[in-house]
Amino acid sequence: MSLQLEALNLGLRLVAKRRLARTLGPEEAERDLAAHAPRLMRQPPLLLHLRRPGGLHWISAGPCAPRRVILYLHGGGYISGSPRTHQGVMARLSKLSGVEVCAPEYPLAQHAPFPAAFEAACAAWTRLERLGYGPGQIALAGDSAGGGLALCLLAHLCGQGSAPAGAVVFSPWTDLAMTGASLTRNAARDPFLPARRIGELVEIVAGSAARQDPRMSPLYGAFPGCPPVRLCWSETEILADDGSRMAARLRAAGAAVEVETHPAAPHAWPVFDGWLPEARATLRRAAVFVQGVLRETSR
Repeated sequence: MSLQLEALNLGLRLVAKRRLARTLGPEEAERDLAAHAPRLMRQPPLLLHLRRPGGLHWISAGPCAPRRVILYLHGGGYISGSPRTHQGVMARLSKLSGVEVCAPEYPLAQHAPFPAAFEAACAAWTRLERLGYGPGQIALAGDSAGGGLALCLLAHLCGQGSAPAGAVVFSPWTDLAMTGASLTRNAARDPFLPARRIGELVEIVAGSAARQDPRMSPLYGAFPGCPPVRLCWSETEILADDGSRMAARLRAAGAAVEVETHPAAPHAWPVFDGWLPEARATLRRAAVFVQGVLRETSR
């Protein structure tokens, strides 16, 4: 573990976790992340962020291969975050992979009820198709809730027989039914997320919908003809079992699954690129994965 990671874990535990434990509601969480993201999520040089028609944000930080794209869904528990807050990690993934990132501005739960976020993810895919991208020219990606949303979209596309080239997700939230043992096992170990607020968050996000609906909980989805998937999670985070059980489900569906775990990183640690060497290392491996699946489908 790097000294930077030790320092970040301590800072998250003393400041961020306590702040999240007493946040009054989704509106405050949305404001907090928008205010602090520029300092917490550092941006690489030459970052280019363009908002184009259709509510899509196009993000890069250097030369990109033509006719290839990463469709990235940002994290934030479905109540905070935007392509703007997460542009640092998106731009770094673009730079390392040489592939432009497209990020939809999906509605947050406090502004539009379920399944609005899922529908926006599907609409972003449709928009890319209308722009001329074929399924094999698109890789899905996301972190935290956005990682779960990317897997929800993956299940939907697999069911339609139009699967993307592959998907890479960081600390995905895959089970809003909250059946993972790590929610209890890692409650004290997780330096970032307060476990006691998860049930409240699920109520905001899911409302009266079934918590096992695969449009919000991809752990219960079907993945026929699933392309390669790379999943990353930390062994100390409360969502560790969301990652491990998701990997098992995808393998049972016949998918080629790559797994990267870290013994002590915080939830969704790649978003801290620029602060953590561990974040950069994970993003480099993710970029190699993206390059590989896009190259394979282009043959």
